[in-house]
Amino acid sequence: MTTRRGFLTHTCGLGAATATLSSVGLGLSLAGRSAAAAHHAEDYRALVCILLAGGNDCYNMLVPNDQDQFDEYAAIRSDLALDRSTLLALPMVEEGPNRGRTFGLHPGMPETRTMYEDGDLAIVANVGTLVEPVDAAAVASGNVRVPLGLYSHADQIQQWQTALPDSRASQGWGGRVADLYAERGADTGIGISMNISLSGSNVFQSGRRTDAYSIHHRHGAPGIYDYGPARRRAVDAILAVEHSNLLRREYSRRLRSAIDQQAAFTSAIATAPELETPFDDDRFSQSMRQIARVIGAHDSFGVSRQTFFVRVGGWDHHDEVLDNQARMLPWISRGLHSFRGAMQELGLFDQVTTFTTSDFARTLTSNGKGSDHGWGGHHLVLGGAVRGGRMVGDYPLLSANSPLDVGRGVYVPTTAVEPYFAELALWLGVAPSDLDLVLPTVRRFYSPESNAAPLGFLNLPGVA
Repeated sequence: MTTRRGFLTHTCGLGAATATLSSVGLGLSLAGRSAAAAHHAEDYRALVCILLAGGNDCYNMLVPNDQDQFDEYAAIRSDLALDRSTLLALPMVEEGPNRGRTFGLHPGMPETRTMYEDGDLAIVANVGTLVEPVDAAAVASGNVRVPLGLYSHADQIQQWQTALPDSRASQGWGGRVADLYAERGADTGIGISMNISLSGSNVFQSGRRTDAYSIHHRHGAPGIYDYGPARRRAVDAILAVEHSNLLRREYSRRLRSAIDQQAAFTSAIATAPELETPFDDDRFSQSMRQIARVIGAHDSFGVSRQTFFVRVGGWDHHDEVLDNQARMLPWISRGLHSFRGAMQELGLFDQVTTFTTSDFARTLTSNGKGSDHGWGGHHLVLGGAVRGGRMVGDYPLLSANSPLDVGRGVYVPTTAVEPYFAELALWLGVAPSDLDLVLPTVRRFYSPESNAAPLGFLNLPGVA
């Protein structure tokens, strides 16, 4: 149930993304819109960003499984170490800086292991916010630049979404992608933003002229409660009044736009095929199911590019980290597995890439109850275009004397977020010449003019 106030809260922040549907033909039949958008089908691509908010303790999500490195892990982690016999062993890494090493996933993630072994999921190791390449000694010297608000939830969540580690910005790189498409007259479809959020307003999808369209994980686009014919006539009459007051005029415009968009979204999503793939009933799985429904109806939305955002909170495990991860990591594993099944069912698995983000990793050492704020961490990427069954980036050699350890087992990232996001943006269709617009600091870690993939976890056409 959505009240009028809740409906307006949902819609009034949409800014330029909430163009009224009269400008794009609200009266056009859905069949007509689908026909007009048919040329988008083969070119369609989508990114799904999953934020594990609070800082996922990823060194218990992905554990070194070589005997000597597991022994180091167990010694450093002490009471936080998992039992080696419970780890879900992955095949030996065959290439890259981790070649010859073995790892194991958390015991609550068997579906993730299956997707990795099937070649549909890759791991990006030790990635995080950086201003320049550093090690622990350089950080200790104080003579190098480090991200603003390092170890701060608010700052690091923001920087993971903006990819601007040395400034506090309100626009995210997903929003900058949408701005780029809008400024160049790309498809507007039925007037719904190409950025769709399952978690309300977020920085990642916020641009200068575009924003996210928020939907509910179960109910889709919220509408005005009990919006029957009588209430509809009353609202239409109110909105037909011409106001001289600027605020009243803008309020009416946004409410009219919100009502039209909700109607268009509801009509479009109704064309989505019924999914046979089962999803669990938890919020994350239901969010992924809702995303799958929107993707299944992408022809009716009339856009060739979309991004989706899901925030999963509760990862700030200063205590009870073992119990909390045993409960929460299975949500992520099963939700991703169901989503893969839905994309395969729709025949769109090659056209959708899903990736995780988080504020930071956590301390390898224990605080006696759990772990505290860290820095570089490990992430998952899923999709048909993913070069799966492999690990990119450099999983650190764990040691009490590691040159990456700035203290308490906080490891400096060896891969910056910029090349991680550059690879995703290039796959989505951003031209190398436009990477500077989407990721203004990308050249610190990657040259857009090179013919090499930033990291190599995706199949990028024309890139070595």
